[in-house]
Amino acid sequence: MNSLTVTAMTTVNPLGRGLAATWDGLYQNRHGLRPNDFEDAAIDTWIGRVDGLEKEPLEGNLADFDCRNNRLAVIALRQDGFEQAVARARTKYGADRIGVLVGTTTSGILETEMAYRQRGSRNGNLPPTLRYRCTQNVFSVSDVARRHLCLNGPAASVSTACSSSAKVFASASRWIEAGLCDAVVTGGVDSLCLMTLYGFSSLGLLSDMPCRPCDVHRNGLSIGEAAGFALLERTHEADGDIVFLGYGESTDAYHMSTPHPEGTGAAAAMQQALQCAGLTPRDIDYVNMHGTGTQANDRAEDQAIERTFGKRTPCSSTKGGTGHTLGAAGIVEAILTIFCLRYGLLPGIIHTRQLDPDFRSRILLQSERRPVRFAMSNSFGFGGNNCSLIFGRTG
Repeated sequence: MNSLTVTAMTTVNPLGRGLAATWDGLYQNRHGLRPNDFEDAAIDTWIGRVDGLEKEPLEGNLADFDCRNNRLAVIALRQDGFEQAVARARTKYGADRIGVLVGTTTSGILETEMAYRQRGSRNGNLPPTLRYRCTQNVFSVSDVARRHLCLNGPAASVSTACSSSAKVFASASRWIEAGLCDAVVTGGVDSLCLMTLYGFSSLGLLSDMPCRPCDVHRNGLSIGEAAGFALLERTHEADGDIVFLGYGESTDAYHMSTPHPEGTGAAAAMQQALQCAGLTPRDIDYVNMHGTGTQANDRAEDQAIERTFGKRTPCSSTKGGTGHTLGAAGIVEAILTIFCLRYGLLPGIIHTRQLDPDFRSRILLQSERRPVRFAMSNSFGFGGNNCSLIFGRTG
């Protein structure tokens, strides 16, 4: 594929609002997890929660879209000069030539959950305030983004479990290559809701402490919420620019919620990404792991990384800082991977103290400083929906 320049990006996540707060958390090995205090979910776990969402409703022409998920999206769009960067692109290309692709898994399902609690006791009707099309509808968050940014180009949502907002980069590349648009706003948004908390709890996948990816004593994940966006353009590259170089996608379909034990699909996605970018395993300076902190995921990914890169390429998971932000994990971790390129930091895994002795890849428990030219970010979802992205720094 032809490389695309990442000309702007923004995020809101448990580490804070905006790129500066997120970078500070990564650099300081700070985490944004807390004991579960979401709604009345009586589950002994830790979560990554964004403060203040309850007090920041959407108003004006977006009032009908008001829900926790869409609030997260708009707050992120307002950070880091992202609106202004999109406005410049809109002037350059035209509103019809900029696409929008957003990944999400649950969208605004929390609004529907609350509506079911408010059903009429006599007739069981849902309250008239429920606006499914503007909230739970998976396209809702993409619609909010295009309306807020005043864009009229193609728009779509991607929902492939926890790889959703990684796969938007692949789709954006194809859109631009096909001539559908000249730039694409790519992103991902997922917010806390009862379905994911109780659902992952029923699967026995939630940790009762901050998650410990790749630790010998790891016992599950910590669910987080986040929003993030990146603007991709086909522009002339200058020294120091961050470029999106390649992607790999696979579906191993081994099991509904468990990865292939040998990491077959994960390895296929990483190998395809290398081929797409025209790089070899030795070119990659760092791999941001999917690394959820569950027994099966971390074991399978370790095997896939070792099969692809051997023991020389440093890798780590950043979910100890943000929690697993599900449909937003791809974009949040793409941004964290770009930080590694921009600032020459390889982050160690927060909370992990004793690496699983059976693991064979080169997993970092302590942060390292070194130049990074090319880096990969992995996102793997339920049903074997796998995606690997490669970013580089020019010059």
